[in-house]
Amino acid sequence: MGMKLSELGEFGLIKRISREPQREGVVAGIGDDAAVIKDGEEFILYTTDIIVEDSHFRKEWCPPEKIGRKAMVSNISDIAAMGGIPEYALVSIALRSDTEAEFVGSVYKGMYDVADRYGVDIIGGDTTHGSLMVINVVVTGRTDKEHLTLRSGAKTGDYILVSGPLGGSKAGLELLKMGYREPKGPIEKHLDPGCRMDIARDVAVFASAMIDVSDGLASEVRHICEESGVGAIIERERIPLDRETIKAGKILEMDPYDFALHGGEDYELVFTVPEENLDRVRRYGTVVGRIMDKDMGVMIENGEIMDLKGGYEHFREDRR
Repeated sequence: MGMKLSELGEFGLIKRISREPQREGVVAGIGDDAAVIKDGEEFILYTTDIIVEDSHFRKEWCPPEKIGRKAMVSNISDIAAMGGIPEYALVSIALRSDTEAEFVGSVYKGMYDVADRYGVDIIGGDTTHGSLMVINVVVTGRTDKEHLTLRSGAKTGDYILVSGPLGGSKAGLELLKMGYREPKGPIEKHLDPGCRMDIARDVAVFASAMIDVSDGLASEVRHICEESGVGAIIERERIPLDRETIKAGKILEMDPYDFALHGGEDYELVFTVPEENLDRVRRYGTVVGRIMDKDMGVMIENGEIMDLKGGYEHFREDRR
């Protein structure tokens, strides 16, 4: 028997099914927040994300407008992480036949609200039926050489920063699963996340690498290290947490730092900067670690130094 996806994991599967681009002009393909195609003096960005009922959202928890907003935000966040400006979107949706038209209209209202906020036109897509609700969004954008920021540019000695508090979305998910409806902050972060388009372009000018937090800080730092051929050390106690996420950890009797490291869907930015640029970006984030030589591996410092395990990964049996 062949290996099951629960054993292989999301990233193992991606490596198995990937191949090198066959056409010229591809600057970055699989392995970054968005694909990058050179277009004269500019770069076109392409990204896509899927959200699935009972995996990324539950109708009993999440109003339809927030489902739509989450579907659009996750893609715009990818464009932000590349230092880009989002432009166009395609939306494909699978729905049960007994879904009410008003519900679908509210989902699309949420998507249009976010699209309008960031100057994105929804210009097409597809609809079909299915046993679960599934939304797939494709967003395209543009950037230039000054702002293009890949995962592959981190260098030994660079500082690692995060743009805001982490772990709120995971804390909110765990609260909802246990039947809590307080504190509201983490729950809202899970149901209706934002993204950091507000600072991404300013950060991109000085960053050597950047990624958004969709799968947890541990996973995102590993992605940067793999693409850049470096190692890293994260100082656990420097990871920013807000008070309500810490409160949720106490209620749930769970470690809020684990929410930040292994949760995801916070959509904050993780970025690396050379020492000479650090003062220029301090107002945009918190230093949480340093890029090291590759042979150092990827570690977390918590009184002692230990291996930094990966974050959220689809298909794994221990996934959230």
